[in-house]
Amino acid sequence: MTAILPTATDPQPGAATTAAAATTAAATTTAAATTTATASTATAAAAAAARLIPQQRTRPGGLGVRPPAPAHPLVRFRSSRPDLLLCGAVLLAILLVQGWNITHFPTLSDDEGTYLAQAWAVQQGDGLAHYTYWYDHPPLGWIQIAGLTYLPSLLVPDWMTVAPMRFSMLAVSAASAVLIYVLARRLWLPRWAAGLAMALFGLSPLSVVLQREIFLDNLAVMWMLLAFCLAASPSRHLWHHFGSGLAAATAVLTKETMLVVLPALMVTMWRHSHRDTRKFAVTGAVTACALIGLSYPLYALLNSELLPGAGHVSLIDGITYQMSRPGSGFILTPGSGSNGVLRSWLYYDTVLPLGGLAGALLLLATPRWSVTARALAGPALAAVILAAVAMRPSGYLPAMYVIQALPFLALVLAGGAASVTHAVLRRRRAPGERRALTYGRRALIGVLAVAAAVYVLPRWYEGNRTALTADANAPYRQAAAWLGREVPDPGRTRVLLDDALWLDAVHHGFEPGPGAIWFYKADLDPAVTKTLPRGWRDIDYVVSSPTVRRDAVDLPNVKAALEHSTAVAVFGSGEDRIEIRRTDRADGS
Repeated sequence: MTAILPTATDPQPGAATTAAAATTAAATTTAAATTTATASTATAAAAAAARLIPQQRTRPGGLGVRPPAPAHPLVRFRSSRPDLLLCGAVLLAILLVQGWNITHFPTLSDDEGTYLAQAWAVQQGDGLAHYTYWYDHPPLGWIQIAGLTYLPSLLVPDWMTVAPMRFSMLAVSAASAVLIYVLARRLWLPRWAAGLAMALFGLSPLSVVLQREIFLDNLAVMWMLLAFCLAASPSRHLWHHFGSGLAAATAVLTKETMLVVLPALMVTMWRHSHRDTRKFAVTGAVTACALIGLSYPLYALLNSELLPGAGHVSLIDGITYQMSRPGSGFILTPGSGSNGVLRSWLYYDTVLPLGGLAGALLLLATPRWSVTARALAGPALAAVILAAVAMRPSGYLPAMYVIQALPFLALVLAGGAASVTHAVLRRRRAPGERRALTYGRRALIGVLAVAAAVYVLPRWYEGNRTALTADANAPYRQAAAWLGREVPDPGRTRVLLDDALWLDAVHHGFEPGPGAIWFYKADLDPAVTKTLPRGWRDIDYVVSSPTVRRDAVDLPNVKAALEHSTAVAVFGSGEDRIEIRRTDRADGS
């Protein structure tokens, strides 16, 4: 159900004349005089009112013509039963596909473990991180994760590990999927296209794999989608635009790379705000975003950690590190790290990244001729900006970066499908068009839809079948169980491991920090290295995961511990194996 802004209807032009004639015929001479006086008074009052009220334009034929209806109906999502049913059905499919086998695939990552361990530290009241917080990211992201996982960890403390807590990301995926649908409808996409955008966003194999993982990017996308929904609010209330600025600031403080999407948000807000209040709306949104965003450097300033100095971390040092990270090469150069990341994305899905980017470029090039291009200018610009940032020749490209582009790629791809459908069914269609031609238009749409389904669905089936059936985390579960079963005195044992297993070790009795040691900290955190005066000789075990073996090259203590140790248990095979290695403390060489 849709609602249209009410329009005033003037009285019919002949009604007043008929009533006046009947009154005149029935009146006496005295009454006629009285009526004449009254009419004179009414005429004077009407003339005075006409000077105060602007005259409305009417079509030829006099007063009483209904003004044209708005160009687009205002969709009241909560009262539209078809919208609710379609959104609910697609949402159920997304939750089933993303939730099934979520603990077994994809492989646990060190980043997931880091964010969850920091959330655990917040829950325990031990600060903003499980080690020294050094301003690598704003802490708001894992503070939200701490809130999402608080109740499950309170009921079953041992569940506060990476694999079980992936279920908390289903709530984030559900919220983001609903916001995609609402935004699509507010950008005037038809109902079926909004459902398509939602399905592209939530059911693409690339989305299924990445949205399952405990990444800050997933939380940031949710807040940015909320900002876009408020910016495109059909009621155009100023507080909606202020709220959009607050949501955008929350997105940036959740994952700072969302900062590059703000120009696209401003484009959407500018196009959908009322002309008379546009300056107030944009100014209020920018002010709200800036004030909330400044809370982060203010926190650093109050802790005397804004500027670099001896003996403490600083926000400037954290920003400098992030900006100076070694680049992963140009994304189109074969053999570069960025090209490897791109190929990993395309391995799961080519339709959404490539089709969405092509659609975004096309929409940005055709705003003069396409209503859809004008409506989707903001999301299309966001997709292009994120693609341009990914193509920096010397930039660092993490695997989870594409998460930020997924909603905008889905929107522009669905918008392109809607535009093609409208062009085939409605373009150059005469009022008396022959029925055969109408059927031909519909048949062409059917052929295009079947061709798209034949191309996409088999590829998505193969990608999602892996996510629904594979068990990539059995070695991690076995390694965690071995630590809890075979180490006789975990409270006095030191083990180097990556953060994917750090919370498992803590739950098995290893002391957080100096006992269960996140392997990076053995070389990079002075608070940890001073507890290892003899280097690798103060370490009992090393859990050699792919991440540990890859990064040990630049970490002297970790590298030495691997070289002076013997494998006592191996789980899995090949490059993905997990080895538990006992160090040889008697070997001084």
